[in-house]
Amino acid sequence: MKYAILGAGGMGLHFGTLLQDIGYHVDFIDTWAPQVEAIRKQHGVYVSRRGQDRHLVEIDNIYYPEEYDGDPDVVIPFTKQIGLADMLKRCAHFFNDKQYAVTLMNGMGHIEKIDEYFPKQHVIGGTALIGSILTKPGEVDYVAKKGTGSCNLANQTEHIDDTTREIAKEFTEAGLNATIHENFMGTLLAKVIFNSVLNSLATSFQCSYGEFIASPSAKPLSIDLINEAFDVFERANIKLIGTREEVWHTIYHTAHDINPEHYPSMYQDLVTDRPTEVEYINGYIYRLGLKHGYIAHSHKFAINLVHIAEKLHQTRENKKD
Repeated sequence: MKYAILGAGGMGLHFGTLLQDIGYHVDFIDTWAPQVEAIRKQHGVYVSRRGQDRHLVEIDNIYYPEEYDGDPDVVIPFTKQIGLADMLKRCAHFFNDKQYAVTLMNGMGHIEKIDEYFPKQHVIGGTALIGSILTKPGEVDYVAKKGTGSCNLANQTEHIDDTTREIAKEFTEAGLNATIHENFMGTLLAKVIFNSVLNSLATSFQCSYGEFIASPSAKPLSIDLINEAFDVFERANIKLIGTREEVWHTIYHTAHDINPEHYPSMYQDLVTDRPTEVEYINGYIYRLGLKHGYIAHSHKFAINLVHIAEKLHQTRENKKD
């Protein structure tokens, strides 16, 4: 397969370079000039794993959207939710109805935008338990041990076709450990719950996953958010792919054993003065609950915590100036 990554940030580079390393053709497309120009100047991206073994991975095919005229088989949007509509619009000139779109983005709100450009039977929803940090333009750190990440894929039509199987096979060959599911919404929302706990709370307290999970208060806070999310989705008649207990186990195992040093992407947005995605994560759960007559108080509280953290960071940065 030929791949086009829309958004050469931490996750886009992680997926793209791993696929490229085992021989698949990958083109990178980005709108952020410092990133594009740094990669072009270096002829690649400097990659570290947990701060070690810094080395240059060659990339000579990174483009601004308007420059790109390739014909990929698979398009993988890896932008932030807030920037997706603009990215898709700027890339629409090379989309066609034969291509597949694989989305591994955080939060909810992206599927509807992707459906405007790709047939629903060619849209694969995914979730990734893989950590990456863009430390500066042209430099990325993969924060977990090699081979420990994983991703889940589900076709929007919930029909597992040959192309979906092939994409999952190639992801797994690259060390991304893909599993195919038939429950589309359940697959997406399992990661929404995960992020509504770890991303939002670690960002609020401006700490790593490991620092958060080490607190005795981490479990009761997490369980409250998990239970409310399940209550909301049950009222919306959405079946998830795991149980409440399994979700907590995944959160604990990820934070304590796999990625204890990781700071979530929401935190990275906070400290670089980008809007966080809390409204696409906890906000999605809270608004869906209201639609079904349920008030998810803990999720509303988490939303407010993140917005307070955003405001405090902005205030402190302004005082430095």
